[in-house]
Amino acid sequence: MNINRRQFLTTSGITALSTILSAPKVRGIPPQTIIKPPRLRIGDTVGLVAPASIVEQSDVETAQQTLMKLGLKVKLGKYVLKQYGYLAGQDSERAFDINAMFTDSAVQAIIGMRGGWGCNRILPLLDYTRIRNNPKIILGYSDITSLLLAIGARSRIITFHGPVATSTWNDFTLSYLKPVLFDGATVTMQNPTTSSGNIQVITPGKAKGKLVGGNLSVLCAMVGSIYLPSWNRRILFLEDIGEDVYRVDRMLTQLKNAGILNQISGLIFGQCTNCKPGEAPTFALIEVLKEHIQPQGIPAWYGSMIGHIKDKFTIPLGAEVEIDASLGVIKMLEPAVQ
Repeated sequence: MNINRRQFLTTSGITALSTILSAPKVRGIPPQTIIKPPRLRIGDTVGLVAPASIVEQSDVETAQQTLMKLGLKVKLGKYVLKQYGYLAGQDSERAFDINAMFTDSAVQAIIGMRGGWGCNRILPLLDYTRIRNNPKIILGYSDITSLLLAIGARSRIITFHGPVATSTWNDFTLSYLKPVLFDGATVTMQNPTTSSGNIQVITPGKAKGKLVGGNLSVLCAMVGSIYLPSWNRRILFLEDIGEDVYRVDRMLTQLKNAGILNQISGLIFGQCTNCKPGEAPTFALIEVLKEHIQPQGIPAWYGSMIGHIKDKFTIPLGAEVEIDASLGVIKMLEPAVQ
């Protein structure tokens, strides 16, 4: 079942930044300390959850085979195949699976089955103290952006923007995922030197900061909530799919009016897959990006391998990086796992 995100996401006109709540005090760790989850190892168990749209049995079987080839075991969420309208179960059921996977000592990492819509609905039902007490890798993209941002902001653990369980786990994707999640390496991410890897520089330069971001539509739907991180001196990365250019313009305007774009120290716009100019007269996407971002005077580019594409970087939200917009390079300055 294909879900058009625009049918479900509403972008609020709130101009104030979200209130940032302190993470719970646990284990004697200061509440503002960002916790790195334990790395993955061969033989570990991965929990599969469906926090958004409906998942089919065939999807689960394919995901199990993919992860088993990596030497991982799989545990399914209790409600992973549940259906409730266009959602994979009621909000309480989808939230239950997330909370349960974090407290299950047999599970070392959590991967969303797919995106679609639904993660924003369960954010108030997550136990952020329990999650911080049991830090684990949580991985996904698209609608999973809500979970990555909320858990990063409220539980103060590093989360990971990368493939969902139903993605294409090809050699390119694994060449970044394995070093980041298994090896604890400080990876340098740069597009391949092919025509498909071309970037467009918006503003040249270098910057350092902690990574934060995800799907643009999902992020905009969270503006004004208590589930967003600090933006101060962050490196913001964005991606989206199926949005006409004027919609991207509208969403970037919202981020600007909410005071987000003027706080960040750099911006990476990954891929805007199937984002079309729309009816003439119109703008090219790069024109809109330049109009919003160049006045900020921050290093920025378009075209990194982030988003609704087969070849994906694994991006650690909350980790310190250095970017070079002229080259389209993201250089991790610290491991993202322990």
